[in-house]
Parts: sequence; structure tokens; C-alpha cells
Amino acid sequence: MAGRIAFASLGCAKALVDSEQLIARLRALGYQLVSRYEEADLAIVNTCGFINPAIEESLSEIGLALEKTPRVVATGCLGARPEVIQNAHPGVLAVTGPARFDAVLEAVTQALPPDTDPKTALVPPRVRLTPRHYAYLKIAEGCDNRCSFCIIPKLRGPQVSRPPQEVLREARDLVETGTRELIVIAQDTLAYGRERGERGGLLWLLDELSGLGVWVRLLYVYPYPEVEALVERMAEGRLLPYLDVPLQHASPRILRAMRRPGDAERYLERIRAWRRSVPDLTIRSVFIVGFPGETEGDFDLLLDFLKEAELDRVGAFTYSEVEGAAANALPGRVPEEVKEERYHRLMQLQAEISARRMQRWVGKEIPVIVDERGEGGAWIARGPGDAPGVDGVVFLEGEDLKPGERYLARVTRADTYDLFARVLRPLPWATPMGPK
Repeated sequence: MAGRIAFASLGCAKALVDSEQLIARLRALGYQLVSRYEEADLAIVNTCGFINPAIEESLSEIGLALEKTPRVVATGCLGARPEVIQNAHPGVLAVTGPARFDAVLEAVTQALPPDTDPKTALVPPRVRLTPRHYAYLKIAEGCDNRCSFCIIPKLRGPQVSRPPQEVLREARDLVETGTRELIVIAQDTLAYGRERGERGGLLWLLDELSGLGVWVRLLYVYPYPEVEALVERMAEGRLLPYLDVPLQHASPRILRAMRRPGDAERYLERIRAWRRSVPDLTIRSVFIVGFPGETEGDFDLLLDFLKEAELDRVGAFTYSEVEGAAANALPGRVPEEVKEERYHRLMQLQAEISARRMQRWVGKEIPVIVDERGEGGAWIARGPGDAPGVDGVVFLEGEDLKPGERYLARVTRADTYDLFARVLRPLPWATPMGPK
């Protein structure tokens, strides 16, 4: 063996895919992956640098690795700002930016010589850090948007879409090795192919993916007009009836300051239209509270919007300055205690909305995919409206169930975020995706 490596992956699903690809390359070179820093000859920390809490978590993880491992390589989004890491931890072996696999391998192989030549070693299929039955399928890297609160384009560069045949080949390989849910991701999923002047490339790709006979779920869908074409495919059962649309706010004034499109009334009109087409559609969104200049009136507009829209899944976070973000220069900073108070008010309101929305599933039959056996014997599953790691789950009663398999279940009760259901029968993967 060339050496033992511990790996920590922080941040979003896009970073997780980077970690999977990097680990595959390390294994191809003969390195052994271990789960504990103290067992490793070298540690790699794939960092996040999106907001200050993520930066703090990344620096803390690097510090923990340095305490227990003789060598540490830091990579990922925060690695695009190497001075931040090096000032906090001058003892790191190397710092690289996101998806800089060759730079990471160069640092690792110099410190721990591999068993094989890194220039000639074959790269195997990516290692999976998710359960076997679902996988994130990253279709593009980078972002061309210029939201004032975000520095992702500075960290990951402009959007570069992967060739569609390459994506489709990876998807087929995943399905052939047991994947039953493909979760399509990018920084801006609907912009796929746009930098190449393509129109309709994403729809072609999704049609091909839906033909593989597995669940296809989309994340990070910006509210462009192309959403309507996605909703049509959801109505036809080709895509899961699930929309993850990061709206960020509802006040037109704050949205302009964020450099984001739309306003509350326009969003509400579109949400009504989407639900007319797909009555069982699950809509997820995320919002920022306490953005510079946000008044109590702006926040009230956001609360009013949530009451009217009745979104199924909502995440929120308080605004945090990130070095290099344009929003840092905006006037009207909101005090931290006001941000926190608004955050808790929003989440309390959304909990009440979610509890009402969840009740509509009681008595319905829904398809579910089993994730694992939980404590106490209940099975933990997910329905079409549940993305892994960010949404609720379905607690399932049944015997001899198998993770990764799909079943028809009848919902018996619901709480604020989760469903409880009883298995009726197995479902073949050729049947439609949505609930009955």
C-alpha cells in the first residue's frame, strides 16, 4: 500500500461528488482510505467556503486533522482563498481550489509516494459516499450568476457544462451498478449548456435519464421560464414531482439588492400554475433573512408570501458576510439579534405550514424508496417529495424490505415534517414516479 489517507468532505452535494471522484483516483494509486485521522499518514479536507459558518467549520476541521495527522491537504471551495487557510493553519501541507484533482494528487504523491505511476494509472469508476441506491449526478461546474451575497463564481469559476453523452454514460454506469435514484445537480441546473449556446440540451438529457427506469430528481433549479417544461415532464411521470427552487426572498427591493429575478406576485402566479399541472408537486425553497437593508416591512412581505405560497419544504439562514461578496458594501446592516429573531419567526411559521401540508398525504398511496432500517425496527424510506439529507422521511411498517427497492405504501399519519406509512406491495421500477 502507498499509504493511509483519511478524508473529510464538507459542504454541499456538489462537493461530495468531487470527493467521490478524488477518492476513486487515490484508490487507483494504491492508497488505503481510513476513517480516523489518527490512523492516517495524511489527511485531506474538502472544505466549504460559502458563508462564514461554513468557513469556520472548515478551519475547525483542518485544525482537528492537524492535531491527529502528520500531514494535511486542504482542498475545495475555501481552498480558492488559500490565504484564509494558511493564515489560520500555516502547517498545512498544501492548499488547492475546488475540483483541482491533479493538484491534490501531486501534493499527496510527493508526500506519500504511490504504488503506481500517477500518469499511467487507470481511474476506476468513482467511489460512492452515498448509499448504493442513490447518487448525485453533477452535470456542470461553476456559475455565471452574480448574486450579490454569493462568491461561488469566484471560487468555482464560470459555468462549464459536461458533455451530455459523458453525463449519460456516467448515469448508465451508476444504474448498472445498483443506483435507483439519480439526483441531478449543478450550481445552476437549468443553465446547463447555456454557455455553449445550447437551448433544450437539459431537456434532452433529462428525457434520456428518465428512460433509464429509475427516479430522477432535480436540485438547484433557478426560477427561469424553462421550469414550465420540467413541470410538464413531471406531469407525465418522467421526473419526480419535486421542485427545488431557491427563491431567496419575496420583497422586490431586497431581490434587486440580491441581484435576483422575480417578485412575490410573479412567484405566486407560477406556483399556482405548477400546482394546477401537478397537484402533488412538492416545492422546496431557501430564503435569506437579515439581508442588508431588510426592513420589518420587507420581512413581513416574506412572511406574507410564505403564508400564501404554502411551500412544502423551506430552509432559511441568516445573512452572513463573506469576504469578496458585493453585498458587503450595501448599507443598512441588520443587527444579529434581529436576524435571529426573524429567522425563528420564519421557521415557526413554516413549521405550521408544513404540518398542514403534510396532512394532505394521510390516506394516500405513495411510492417510496427504502433507505435503511432504523432504530426500533422501523424502516426509513423516502417518497417523491423527500430529497435525501434535506427533507423529511417516511417511517415505514413492513417485513423483509430491502434498501434501494421501491414499494407502494399507504400513509397512515403525518407530523410536522415526516410521514408514517404501511407497505402494501413491491413496485417494479417501470411504474410511474408520482403518488396516486
